Amino acid sequence: MIALLGLACVHGKASVDHANDVNANNVAGQFARIFYWKAKPGKLEQYNRYIREHAEPIDHEAQRRGAFVSVTTYFSADTLSPWTHMRVFILKDSAQLVALPDALSAAGARLEPDSVKRRINGEYSATLRDRVGEAVVTLLR
Repeated sequence: MIALLGLACVHGKASVDHANDVNANNVAGQFARIFYWKAKPGKLEQYNRYIREHAEPIDHEAQRRGAFVSVTTYFSADTLSPWTHMRVFILKDSAQLVALPDALSAAGARLEPDSVKRRINGEYSATLRDRVGEAVVTLLR
């Protein structure tokens, strides 16, 4: 994937259901939707914990229901990088690509049915990081 070629600055990686899942499911990804985030100053460890404790369970639930093929979170310790975290969702087709935001939202609602608690979690995440950007790419074979 072209966007991943610039990962020379990446020092750590966390993954939900690793890349082997593509082969295990015999489904090749066609697209990737990439989200770039920057941890706020002094909030890096809290944001890493938020990903592990809040985002990854939602990811697992959405993936279990067929929302995407795999997701990997990359971390960059390079202080010159515009982002600290890059989350790459591999999607098998355009239907998954279009449906991803709603699928993640629905997974979050299934794991936390209380809308007030979901809103509080969303507000908390906003204190930890800023959104830097997003990209959709086609995977080269």
